[in-house]
Amino acid sequence: MAIKHQQPASRRAFLKRASALSVAGVAAPWALNLAAMAEASAATAGDYKALVCVFLYGGNDYANTVVPYDLSSHAAYQQMRPGFAYGRASLDATALAPANAPLDSTGYAHQYALAPELSPLMPLFNAGNMAVMLNVGTLVQPTSKQQYLNRSVKLPPKLFSHNDQQSVWQSSSPEGATSGWGGRMGDLFESGNGNATFTCVNVSGNAVFMSGKSAVQYQVSSSGSVPLAGVKSPLFGSTAASAALATLVSQPRSHVLENEYTRVTKRSIDADSILTGALASSPALATPFAAGNSLAGQLNMVARMIGAAPKLGAKRQVFFVSMGGFDTHDNLLGTHPGLLSNLASALASFQAATVELGLSENVTTFTASDFGRTMAGNSDGSDHGWGSMHFVLGGAVKGKRFYGQAPVVANGGPDDVGQGRLLPTTSVDQFAATLGKWLGVSDSELLAMLPGLSNFDASTRNIGFV
Repeated sequence: MAIKHQQPASRRAFLKRASALSVAGVAAPWALNLAAMAEASAATAGDYKALVCVFLYGGNDYANTVVPYDLSSHAAYQQMRPGFAYGRASLDATALAPANAPLDSTGYAHQYALAPELSPLMPLFNAGNMAVMLNVGTLVQPTSKQQYLNRSVKLPPKLFSHNDQQSVWQSSSPEGATSGWGGRMGDLFESGNGNATFTCVNVSGNAVFMSGKSAVQYQVSSSGSVPLAGVKSPLFGSTAASAALATLVSQPRSHVLENEYTRVTKRSIDADSILTGALASSPALATPFAAGNSLAGQLNMVARMIGAAPKLGAKRQVFFVSMGGFDTHDNLLGTHPGLLSNLASALASFQAATVELGLSENVTTFTASDFGRTMAGNSDGSDHGWGSMHFVLGGAVKGKRFYGQAPVVANGGPDDVGQGRLLPTTSVDQFAATLGKWLGVSDSELLAMLPGLSNFDASTRNIGFV
């Protein structure tokens, strides 16, 4: 195999892409991508906007989240999962009264209710600060049930697989992708931020969604930045030893790879100092977040960072938080309600915090997951599915409405590709394009950022929920 030697600038670009700021300031996707996307004109705007992705790992059960409530649909839902369907009476208090009636492909108007555990979200929906996205999922192009059955159109790779569908949701590409659409948004806006480090912030570890082609995801914990051990706290009890270590790891090196590693380490130390100072000097939030709720803790940190955005020089930010446990093959009634309770509590607190900050109109939050699950029961749980229902929250959201097409609730119905797996009628690319448009991404940049978007008619690329 012939090896082409890279110039030093290419090596530096490689390491920049390969480095995520964490404890040691490094995470490695190990992929060379030197193409830089055009800068968005909105990056220099005087206003502030943030996009917050709440990813539900494992594949959230859509039918026990946004529950069919009209008599006909609820009866079919209950018949397909007799052991773990919500009784209709238990949904009366969380029945949604939207400003528009969600219609299926036959023109039938459906009614829905939130799972009772999601009741903290009812005031947000009723106030017009939350919308429901119906039957959204990974699609390469518009696909009918017959086309799916005949395999006559291109389909997403490895449907119903956790890892692959997480990747397609987050990056519009199969597993192994080195950038996600959240990070690619960051590429467009990082030059307009006073400190590019705080453009893409991950509060839950590492996710391809937050990796850009030039933007690097900055990883923090629910408590704040993750310091380099021995530098922030006294090394062996000695501040002199800590100072010596800081000098040692920050000194320029003669070897280009060593020097780049040193530069990234120094950037991590500097970012820790900047973020810690910004958080300490920003007003404390009065909004309570539930203790012991991991997602609430993550969103509390996001809210604090949004409050500190002026001190960080941030004008456009993308955040990523997550919770797991949604792979409910069994014991769905024992597991899923608790997950939804934590989700609702965390989202309600976060929305209240953005109101407290006076930035509700400037922050849009959305949920995502690997896939939906089957409507048909699997003993006392549900299997891997495809399309799902999701929420979009924020002051800029055109809420108290449903978006997308309501699926027909029927075993083997027109939207069912097997066991109640929904064939999506809205693609993730259309969903992402709508969010990107709100953030300030131009139409041409959206097509570059979301390679599958061009397969969908231009009139359908903006769903209109913000």
